[in-house]
Amino acid sequence: MGAATTHTGWPAAPTDKSRTVSLSKKKIGVDSKWDVIVVGGGPGGCAAAISAAREGAKTLLIEALGQLGGMGVAGMVPAWCPFSDGEKIIYRGLAERIFNESKKGVPHESKNKLDWVHINPEYLMTVYDRLVTESGARTLFFSRLAAVEMASNDTVDVLIVANKSGLTAFKASVYIDATGDGDLAAWAGASFKRGDENGVVQSSTLCFSFANVDTYRYVNGPNLHTGNKNSPVHEAVASGKYPLIDKHFCNNLIGPDVVQFNAGHLVNVDSTDPWALSEAMMKGRQIAAQYLSAMRDLQPQTFGGAFLVKTGSLLGVRDSRRIEGDYTFTVDDWMQRRTFEDEIGRNCYYIDVHKEGHKSTRYKKGESHGIPYRCLTPLKLKNVLTAGRCISTDEEAFGSLRVMPPCLVTGEAAGMAAAHAIRQSGNDVHKIDIQFLRKRLKEEGQYFL
Repeated sequence: MGAATTHTGWPAAPTDKSRTVSLSKKKIGVDSKWDVIVVGGGPGGCAAAISAAREGAKTLLIEALGQLGGMGVAGMVPAWCPFSDGEKIIYRGLAERIFNESKKGVPHESKNKLDWVHINPEYLMTVYDRLVTESGARTLFFSRLAAVEMASNDTVDVLIVANKSGLTAFKASVYIDATGDGDLAAWAGASFKRGDENGVVQSSTLCFSFANVDTYRYVNGPNLHTGNKNSPVHEAVASGKYPLIDKHFCNNLIGPDVVQFNAGHLVNVDSTDPWALSEAMMKGRQIAAQYLSAMRDLQPQTFGGAFLVKTGSLLGVRDSRRIEGDYTFTVDDWMQRRTFEDEIGRNCYYIDVHKEGHKSTRYKKGESHGIPYRCLTPLKLKNVLTAGRCISTDEEAFGSLRVMPPCLVTGEAAGMAAAHAIRQSGNDVHKIDIQFLRKRLKEEGQYFL
């Protein structure tokens, strides 16, 4: 694949460039009691906050919604991507702990199951609440990053956050960008790439759930997944009666008579554009309604009494900014199953790129690759780390590293590294003792070579 377009700096200027508005000269209060501030309460952000607090840092986790968990909770992704390489569990440390705790919310699943385990989003939310709180980290809900103020070209000074108190400046020694879209790092001036060489991103999905499904017939009827050539979704698409749906149709029983779906595609949605996001959310709800109509028509005994009980509060974004780090993990690294001296975890998920005509590539049993720490350290930013979906990869490798298990792994490493940077290197995340970081991660149960 060709090189993707590189971007730098702040978000796009207002549409109406002929008119600007100046804010009044109101002073903004500064909350400066924090060592580490994490922005974004998805898997990467939660793991980062837990890890930083566990290392003794005064840690604040800022989340735009009123719930932790990101895509597995507010985004309603119905199942964990595989936690094993087919032989053993790969994502360990905090990832394994959160995964095992989440299983208690789906007692119909085997305790020993490691791959494609169903997610009960309400239960998983309580897992994140408890583990973040028990770590000593504080959480601030309904608070959105509004601006980044720099102390110098390479150092973030304060974050401006908007919530019901108005605007507040929050100051820490080290910041972790777990926003998914890389907002913090990009607004601080980090360079980033987005999409392929033409800027086209992977398709997004708005997940949803049906209630009052006949569980017996669902479990014992035809497999609805796209991979089954006899799934009714193929007939539904071919009929032309449901023009918004497509063959992407993952589904999981998350509780009695409730089936949750990761289904349908919203093509090339720019998740950094609020107008595009707004349109995608509305269209996603229309797609969910058409899937319900299709299943009622084609599987009336199973879905005849079903109703659409919930759609995601978050759009399932698969592709956005990838903040350029000291190292960019490439598809060649993935294909070579590469190991790194600074790796902080392993990954074995397949190359899963949601674009028309793209074919997935998978490892054999027992195979995995290392995740370098340098993918978490943005170029030219001293006191910022990335975690989760915005780490430094190329477009194709991103299809493997974007999912929740590796996000938990990079989050734990980023949180720990942030605390170490404060003690070791004058807040410089590029200069920490990597071998000490790896030693501590192994002590906490993480797996790498």
